[in-house]
Amino acid sequence: MYPLRRNRRLRTNEAIRSLVQETIITPNDFLVPLFVVEGKNIKEEIASMPNYFRFSLDLLEKEVKELWKIGLKSVLLFVKVPDNLKDNKGTEALNNHGLMQRAIKTVKNAVPDMLVMTDVALDPYSSYGHDGIVENGQILNDASSEVLAKMAVSHAQAGADFVAPSDMMDGRILKLREALESQGFINTGIMSYSAKYASAFYGPFRDALDSAPVDAENIPKDKRTYQMDPANRTEALKETQMDIDEGADIVMVKPGLCYLDIVRDLKNSFEVPVAVYQVSGEYAMIKAASEKGWLDHDAVILEQTLAIKRAGADIIASYFAKDVVKLIS
Repeated sequence: MYPLRRNRRLRTNEAIRSLVQETIITPNDFLVPLFVVEGKNIKEEIASMPNYFRFSLDLLEKEVKELWKIGLKSVLLFVKVPDNLKDNKGTEALNNHGLMQRAIKTVKNAVPDMLVMTDVALDPYSSYGHDGIVENGQILNDASSEVLAKMAVSHAQAGADFVAPSDMMDGRILKLREALESQGFINTGIMSYSAKYASAFYGPFRDALDSAPVDAENIPKDKRTYQMDPANRTEALKETQMDIDEGADIVMVKPGLCYLDIVRDLKNSFEVPVAVYQVSGEYAMIKAASEKGWLDHDAVILEQTLAIKRAGADIIASYFAKDVVKLIS
C-alpha cells in the first residue's frame, strides 16, 4: 500500500535494476542463421538485409570460428542453390556432395563442437520456389515428406546435429524420425517449425536464397495452403502437439515479434524447448528505420530480443545474434 510500498525503489539505479532484472540475455540464447553459396572468397551482402552476407565455404569456415570466439555455439545453415540444379523433385537436396552437405562438414571441421542445425525444405532446390513437390497446382504432402526424410538422413550423414524441417507438410516429423532411426541416427535431433505462419515478413530471406514462389500458370503464388493462417492461435497448439507426438525435440514459432502470444501459449502448454525465429523482415525493418535515424538500432535490437525471451523463447534464431552478443559483452 502506498506510500509503504514504492515500486520505484527497485528502479533507482543501474545496480538495483540489474539485480532484480527478470529476463537476462546471454550468448547461449542464440542460434545463428548462415547463408552459404558456391564459389571461393565470397562474402556477398544481401541487398534487402544490410550487413548480412552469403558466404562461400572458405569464408564460412572463418565466420564460424569468429562466432565461436565470441560465445555463439549454434548455427542454422541455409544454401543458395544454382538455378541449373533446381527441379520439381528436390533432386539436388539428396546429393551427398551437395552444397549443404559440404557446408555441414566445413563447419564441423572448423569448429567440431559447434552445434549444426540444417534447413530441411525443398524451396531452395525447387524450380517453383515451393517447400514441396508441385503437381496440378497442388503442393503434394506425402510425396514431399518422403523427399524431406531422405534429405534429413543425408544431412545427418554429413554430420548435422539437428535437422530443422521448415516446410509445414503434415506428418513430416514422423517421417523424418522414422528415417533417422532406421539409419541409426538415434541422436540426431529434430527442431520442427511447428507454428510457421504464412507471413509477409519473409521477403528478404527469399531474396537471400532466391527461393520465392515463381509467378507461373498453375503454380500457387503463395504458401497459404501449407503454412499457417496468421489469424489462427489455437491451431498452433494443435500443430505443435502433433509434432511433439511425432518426435520433435524442439518446436519453433516463426516469425517472432508479431507472434509472441503464440510463443507464450506454447511455453505454457508443452515441456519441450521453444525456439523463435526473428525473421528477415523484422531485421530489414530495423535496419531501414535506423538508417533513416528514426530508431536507435542497438536499443531496439536489445529490447526486441528481451521481449522474445520474456515471452518464453528458450532459443532465438536471429540475424542480430552477433550484434547483440557484442553489445551485452
